[in-house]
Amino acid sequence: MQTENTNSLSNISAEKLEDIRSQMLKFAILQLKDVDLAEDVVQEAFLSAYKNINSFKGGAAFKTWIFTILKNKIIDLIRYKSRTITVSDIDQDDDTNAFFDEKDHWNLSYHEPNEWKNIQSSVYKKQFWTVFETCLMVLPTHQGRIFMMREYLEMDSKEICQECDISTSNLHVILYRARLQLQSCLSKNWFEGK
Repeated sequence: MQTENTNSLSNISAEKLEDIRSQMLKFAILQLKDVDLAEDVVQEAFLSAYKNINSFKGGAAFKTWIFTILKNKIIDLIRYKSRTITVSDIDQDDDTNAFFDEKDHWNLSYHEPNEWKNIQSSVYKKQFWTVFETCLMVLPTHQGRIFMMREYLEMDSKEICQECDISTSNLHVILYRARLQLQSCLSKNWFEGK
């Protein structure tokens, strides 16, 4: 019987599979309100169906079976999202601006670990900057670019807004989120480990 299921699946045309995929994508977008996330979930559902094709018994239509997989993936994702907090969801606390000075530039003196004050170890500093660069690289591309324009290129707000075609308020939100993500990453990967 397993051979029959596999053979009947091989009879599904590429056109029919694309139609099913399109319907799945519409369903996922409706549920998740995020096109990229919906694409990922649909792809995961197809991958899961492919890996578990032997469990398809043919008791229901292929479309029903794969939609059930998609539905379960979406439910898992929604549950996961409800249990996690993203950096942008974190309220600004009193310490957030401690990483940056009054001009919103990186404040080295405040965050220099105590060991740096007592032992001027170039190796220790190199390790910190390696972690910092890694944290910077995991920022979303747009945030990372704008943060680098501000910190490394020392461009002022007006120049950044013109170059990136964003408003001043949008610039401040992007920089705020970048700082929060850097703070979170450094806290987890550097300060907690020291």
